[in-house]
Amino acid sequence: MTPELALTELRGGLITLLWVAGPLLLAMLAVGVVIGIFQAATQLNEPTIAFVAKVAALTAMLFAIGNLLLGRVVEYTILLFHRIPHLIG
Repeated sequence: MTPELALTELRGGLITLLWVAGPLLLAMLAVGVVIGIFQAATQLNEPTIAFVAKVAALTAMLFAIGNLLLGRVVEYTILLFHRIPHLIG
């Protein structure tokens, strides 16, 4: 395996990771910003409010697009398994 081939496979894995984790992280970021603004406006400094809201947003996103994300991971894994003979020899 050449270094270029290894970097290409690593790049593909990182792109898949960004496609899978990106929407979840963006949803949690948006909820965190909204909760932070709400807490700053009301001077309610309770960390469990933000935690519970982020967990609820993550759960909702997983219910909404979890099937799509899992399909993306399975597709990448199958393609990677099919490329194993090319990677080894």
